[in-house]
Amino acid sequence: MTTINLRHVLGALAAASLSLRGSLALVLPSNSLRSVTIESSSALHSAVGDPEISLNPIVASVKVSKTVEIFSLVKQMEADGESVTSLCVGEPDFLPPQAVLDAAMAAINDGDTRYTAVTGTAPLREAIAADLKRRKGLEYNPQTEIIVGNGAKQCVYQSILAICGPGDAVIIPAPYWPSYPEMVALAGAESIVVETTAESGYLVTPEKLRIILEKHPNVKGLILCNPSNPTGGVYRKDDLEAVADVLKDFPNVAIVADEIYERLVYDEECTAFASMKGMFSRTMTINGFSKAYAMTGMRLGYVAAPQRLAKAITTIQSQLTSCAGSISQAAGVAALTLVTDDELEANVKIMKEKRDYVLGELEKMPGVSVAMPPNGAFYVLPDVSGYFGGDDAELCLQLLKSQKLAIVPGSSFGAPGTVRISYATSMQELQTAMQKFGDFLSEQT
Repeated sequence: MTTINLRHVLGALAAASLSLRGSLALVLPSNSLRSVTIESSSALHSAVGDPEISLNPIVASVKVSKTVEIFSLVKQMEADGESVTSLCVGEPDFLPPQAVLDAAMAAINDGDTRYTAVTGTAPLREAIAADLKRRKGLEYNPQTEIIVGNGAKQCVYQSILAICGPGDAVIIPAPYWPSYPEMVALAGAESIVVETTAESGYLVTPEKLRIILEKHPNVKGLILCNPSNPTGGVYRKDDLEAVADVLKDFPNVAIVADEIYERLVYDEECTAFASMKGMFSRTMTINGFSKAYAMTGMRLGYVAAPQRLAKAITTIQSQLTSCAGSISQAAGVAALTLVTDDELEANVKIMKEKRDYVLGELEKMPGVSVAMPPNGAFYVLPDVSGYFGGDDAELCLQLLKSQKLAIVPGSSFGAPGTVRISYATSMQELQTAMQKFGDFLSEQT
């Protein structure tokens, strides 16, 4: 009889696929992975005659994030005493800058623990506006055109909710961050996935964009992730101008410009889409503090948008979460006003070294290719379609079982036959991971 730590099981439920009836198949590793069947609470209660609560049908259309699912599994394996190497989460391994930590501590000591305005504190909104003007040449009114949220993820979702609903469609270039289609589904809208190619750097081409827009008159939005998660691809200024040139013929389409990785670019700058001619009035620029400043747990992001769109987003946020944390916001002010560009560039240099190391190791592995080296973010999306008949999910499962190495299958990003590797970890961890990955692939040949 297997003994299961209930606390571990409950923690894993957030990342498991739960059937509304019957049982839950849950992978609970201990020394080796095995499948344990547990009767779901709904089945147990139904057995004693309790009524079964119906769920919103929209729940069935939303998938659990594979990144979260695998990360939860890794955490359970670690809780069971197993040592796992994980390259599945996009979280920098360095601490936030000291100025950020000092500001957070000062806010606590000063008792700065109260609600703020829904849109954020005035000092933070002013700092965001000043930063966007200094680095991007964009002018936003900090009182009416900037909303601070609990992470960039919330800001993306609220932006989608603000522009679309049932009957509407949103264009999402693939490969994509897995949360995008699910956010669109939660808004009751339809995702139109546009395939890109490795040869184009996984960037949507203006020709393909025009075809989709002409074919689907119900398109209300375009999600543009730049730099891209999961490919690390970066749209250059001329690429963005070409996209904007198409969009000028479709004035009813808004742009959700997810630029959370814009300070993590190599060899080139990342231009804000809102700075393109004619695009400011229809662009919602998403950014935050998790990636460049390593403030992931502080959950702080923002959206900058023209007043009409900003007002809609503010209304939504006022009923969902109200304000972001006051302590995190104080830390955000320090990040934008006290942390120098040189300090951030030092981290970018380290990330680039890690990228180059990973690319060099992947090049040595038979049957693995990276058609376009990433120029931003901290991900690599190698093609591994020559293994397991192109079943990237099976590859990742077997890799985790045999080598205790966790990476994310590319199919969850709309890129079957690939895997996403996050190199936002220590060089020592990367070396261990690449050794494990190479050994595993050698065993398959």
